[in-house]
Amino acid sequence: MNMFRREFLAASAAGLASTPLLAGRGTGRRRPRVAAIYTVFTYRSHAHVLLENFLQPYLFNGQLTDPGVDLVSFYRDQSPDGDMTDDVSKHYGIPVYKSIREALCLGGDKLAVDAVLSIGEHGSYPKTDLGQTMYPRKRFFDEILQVMKDSNRFVPVFNDKHLSYRWDWASEMAGACREHGIPLLAGSSVPLAERRPPIKFPRGAVVEEAVSIHGGPVESYDFHALEVLQSIVEARRGGETGIKQVRFFDAEAVRQNASKKNWSEQLVAAAMKAQLGYVPADLGAIKGEDEIEPHAIQLTYNDGLKATVLRVGEDSTRWNFACRVKEQREPLATSFHVGPWENRNLFKALSHSIQHHFRSGKPPYPTERTLLVSGTLAAAMQAMHQDSPVLETPHLAIRYRASNFTAMREMGASWKIITDETPQPPGIHGEK
Repeated sequence: MNMFRREFLAASAAGLASTPLLAGRGTGRRRPRVAAIYTVFTYRSHAHVLLENFLQPYLFNGQLTDPGVDLVSFYRDQSPDGDMTDDVSKHYGIPVYKSIREALCLGGDKLAVDAVLSIGEHGSYPKTDLGQTMYPRKRFFDEILQVMKDSNRFVPVFNDKHLSYRWDWASEMAGACREHGIPLLAGSSVPLAERRPPIKFPRGAVVEEAVSIHGGPVESYDFHALEVLQSIVEARRGGETGIKQVRFFDAEAVRQNASKKNWSEQLVAAAMKAQLGYVPADLGAIKGEDEIEPHAIQLTYNDGLKATVLRVGEDSTRWNFACRVKEQREPLATSFHVGPWENRNLFKALSHSIQHHFRSGKPPYPTERTLLVSGTLAAAMQAMHQDSPVLETPHLAIRYRASNFTAMREMGASWKIITDETPQPPGIHGEK
């Protein structure tokens, strides 16, 4: 056992003494068997930072938490340098199969698992003409679905990040799950992060305008910022009604906002202050960060809400939000704090949500959130590359009601145990 594990378990012992582990240990119920289907399993890939929380207890809200499920098979789509699959397979006794069908059937003829973890992120995949990475999430899903159809048994699925880079495929995936009664959870880890300050959005409030700010590149980080935005504004009065227009702003258009007022500079300032403690004098040149080419995506919702996703600076852990609520004088603003080790610890709360989904068969927050974000992101990429930066989106008239997912969120207690001084483990069980 490495030094981090000894310190981690010792620091968590007091919590374990008073708090039972999650479902599966000592309950007499069989733990759900999970197949993990992924693109690549390299250090700090999504497969790594998710699976490490399925293979051993992890911290969630300051408590050492048992996954409550068992990983029983792996399928890897690619084997790049640094692939961790074989080492982890040998250490934990989990077989690696050559096809998705074999992994789901455990080498037999019928579906033999109770849930599927589909991680289509990272790896070497081509890009579309619009610059979207063609991750094989739809291919993974189609193969998973076919096994379920052939076995006449349908089990919960988690799809990492957006459903697909193509709207028609994303819509088809969600539709197939509705048709066959497959519980589907998807989306980002960021909405589950600790909120600093810990604002509580008043459910049913009238939101007049909102901004969501990130510090990363087009598409991959826009996705997370869109999910942050949607995870809050979906609880506004009247519920979600969808998005009727998407507009992309290039760097020059972003710089012109001071005079054109396409979005509220006051909200941007409030969102940045929540993270930094001050408002930067120049959003294009934040102290200690490289200068970048900013961009923005603006959404016009069917109920009139205007919201903007904006890149500010270069910071992989920048996830800020602010909105103006009717009849409230000051904006609501917060920063989504990811904990130590950059974004790695975000995946503890996400793993907790996935495990709840697998055990209960009920997504803890709406699938429609990620369906709407998938379509919005695809539209933004199209608007970015066409002559007009504005795209009408009648196909995104997606209606749904928000659910209360507070129990799935990290509230910050874990960062009193894992601190900035805590050494980051190199792998899952101490391997390089």
